Amino acid sequence: MSSSLLSLYPPTLPLRTHAFNVSGGHVVHVEESGRADGTPAVVLHGGPGSGFSPLLRRFFDPARYRVICVDQRGCGRSTPLGAINQNTTPHLLDDLRVVRQHLGIRRWLVVGGSWGATLALAHAWGEPEAVSGLLLRSLFLARPEDVTWFFQGARSVLPQAWARFASAADVEGAADVSEDLLTFFADALKRRTAALNLPLALAWWQWEQALAGRTNASESELNPKAQDALVHRYRVQGHFLQHGCWLSDSPVLSMCTQLPPVPTLLLHGIEDRICLPEAAQAAHQRIQGSCLQWVPEAGHDPTHPAMVHAMVAALDNFARSANFGASERRWVP
Repeated sequence: MSSSLLSLYPPTLPLRTHAFNVSGGHVVHVEESGRADGTPAVVLHGGPGSGFSPLLRRFFDPARYRVICVDQRGCGRSTPLGAINQNTTPHLLDDLRVVRQHLGIRRWLVVGGSWGATLALAHAWGEPEAVSGLLLRSLFLARPEDVTWFFQGARSVLPQAWARFASAADVEGAADVSEDLLTFFADALKRRTAALNLPLALAWWQWEQALAGRTNASESELNPKAQDALVHRYRVQGHFLQHGCWLSDSPVLSMCTQLPPVPTLLLHGIEDRICLPEAAQAAHQRIQGSCLQWVPEAGHDPTHPAMVHAMVAALDNFARSANFGASERRWVP
């Protein structure tokens, strides 16, 4: 890998934090960083259920951006943690409207990765006047085939790792659920205590790590607090995936044909085995004026050096000129 690759900006502390009371008893945690008069940008984390990582704001030049980081309902420091009551995609979109209006932001750059990119597209489709640009990393389309790939189709890529994932159901005495792991995991994570669900959450996490290229990921890497967070994370994620992320009536690819005419860049790792490259290609073909940039050697991990370089370069360009300054890179699978 070239030594000239751009790197993340140094860690910074938030300028201010907010706790917004929204519907259903949820309190949404929001952090602002960078400079108060900088280019507004909202960061949408993945999952669903993952929560905001401070690493995500380090893609932005703090001297140029006003970075708004939102913990979605049930995630991160939003409360109640892991709650799935009144926690749907329409609720998350309503929350973004509340955050933007309370902060006095007319338009913002929307940056999302994986599920965050899905939510970014839905937000731009529903509130086109609020969006100045879209930067979509590792796009997840939330189609039935995308969910089926993760739980079933990818077994052909990593059969041993998938067998370990599916064996979590076997331990529960439900060996026949291997053809519907989503239903088993989602239902179990909703109805049982955190202690009983920890083995399931760890099995899900290890399968996700294997698809991301870390086949030897071990629970010993996670402290007790991080392990507990996984239970909440996958409860929310299972809830969303079980319901098609509430996007069946307005599929993401249909939204792509009706987006505002703003600079739109899709970045996707060629080696991504969680959100397959075909998804980015399909969206790009439908988003008028969009640019698709393939990131060589990168998978789903946002910290891969090539992905970091692509993200930082794109955001630096947008801060300078209100466009991403990217040229499309052709890729033949």
